[in-house]
Order: sequence, then structure tokens, then C-alpha cells
Amino acid sequence: MQLRKQTTVKLPPLIAKARIWLSNPVLEHPLRTSVAAILSLVVARAFRLPEAYWAAITTLVVMQSVLGSSLPIAGRQFLGAALGAGLGGVLATHFRPSVWTFGAGIFLLGLVCTALGLAHKRLQEQLDRTTYRYAGVTLAIVMLVTRPQSAWAAAGHRLFEVSVGIAVALAITVLWPERPVPP
Repeated sequence: MQLRKQTTVKLPPLIAKARIWLSNPVLEHPLRTSVAAILSLVVARAFRLPEAYWAAITTLVVMQSVLGSSLPIAGRQFLGAALGAGLGGVLATHFRPSVWTFGAGIFLLGLVCTALGLAHKRLQEQLDRTTYRYAGVTLAIVMLVTRPQSAWAAAGHRLFEVSVGIAVALAITVLWPERPVPP
């Protein structure tokens, strides 16, 4: 059995310096985050979503150093967006838009998040105040931003934009794990 000799590939000096610079742990987090935000914006625009910037914003919220930290945030963001989009679609379709309708929707979301958390102990961690805040933000976007399309179309777009942002953030977290910054 013959052992193969390992050969070292020598990179051109500029590429070698760039590789060293890009592997610096201090620069890695901003680079990962920038790549993820750009990628989510490009994907959302490829789907011609009207408010593609929400995909990038969601990615920025969800991006963490490790998957274990990103998953709970992603779960809260998606659940909140789904609840807010659903209730926003219902309220905007069946009631005249007003400050009171919006306020009632925010109140109802609080009750729904609390009830779901109490009914499902397993989900209680995801149904905390963070989920409620995400739901409220989505409800506000669906109900308060004037658009030419229906409230249900706006709700669907918002949920899809959030989903793109979450998917990109989780994919980057898995495919490009961040190394800890040395002390």
C-alpha cells in the first residue's frame, strides 16, 4: 500500500492575504451577517415580494453565532408573524380600519399568545412576550400600511418575507458557523 504525498497548494499573495483577513474572528460576524442580509434580500426580490426588505430585517433579527441560539428566535419570529398576519387579515377584511380596531387586534394577540402558552406547556417558551411583539409588528404592518392589494395579500407577503429571512439566517448559521472571538 502506497501512501500519497500531501501537497500544499500555494495561493497567490493577494488571495492568501484576503483569506487571512476574512478568517479573522473579529470580522467574521459582520461578514456573515452582511452576506446573509444580502442573500435574503436577493431571494425575496427574486420572488418579487413587494416589501423584500422585511426578509433582510428578519435575517438580521434571527442571525446568531450558533444554530442552538437561532432556532428559538426563528420559531418566535415565524409564529408571531403567522399570528399577526392571520389576525391582521381577518380584522382588515371584516372591520373598518381604525385606531380602535388596531388596538383590539393587539389586545387579542396578547390573549391568544397567553392562551396558547397555557394550553401547550411544550410551546410555552415560544409563546412568550417576544412572540407577542413579533405578532404585533406584523399586525401593524398588515393593518396600518396602505397598499393597493387586499389585506390577505399583504399578510401572505409578510409571512413569506419573514420565512425567506428565517430560512436564509438558519442556512448561513448551519453552513458557515461562527468561531468564538478569542479573549
